Amino acid sequence: MDKMNQAFEKMKMLVGMEVEDEQQAAEEESSLSFMEDLNRNCALTTKQRFYGFAICLSAGLTCTLLSMLVFFNPVKFGITFTLGNLMALGSTAFLIGPQRQVTMMLDPARIYATALYLASIIIALFCALYVRNKLLTLLAIILEFTGLIWYSLSYIPFARTMVSRIFVTCFDTEF
Repeated sequence: MDKMNQAFEKMKMLVGMEVEDEQQAAEEESSLSFMEDLNRNCALTTKQRFYGFAICLSAGLTCTLLSMLVFFNPVKFGITFTLGNLMALGSTAFLIGPQRQVTMMLDPARIYATALYLASIIIALFCALYVRNKLLTLLAIILEFTGLIWYSLSYIPFARTMVSRIFVTCFDTEF
């Protein structure tokens, strides 16, 4: 960590910024280490992690499956389906920890898939809670499901490339 701080100080000097004293740097470091504090406070045993994962994933899948019961009421469907997706997404944080989860979600290989998925969740909730338009909510849920598939494929090596090639081959309009 000291080498990194020294490199950071050298970069500041190269760009012409003033180098801060150690006390201010320590205060900044303590305020910037939110994820480290979160990980330290979320120290769970392996058994607790598996229980948390299983409970959260089961609740998420239950919400997603129960949303099918209210399929013809798109507002209720959108809320329960989205809640199920959020719980299922959060369940993996029990296995690998919240910091690693966020780091993996923001990895350059899947940043666009993450952004698409999270934006589709927000759009679906917005359409279900505020707009209350059945058609828009249904379209937002389709977008959310597509985003979920694309996000999930980002964790399988070469899966998005393969799916893209399959779609290009299937929907090629040249005869």
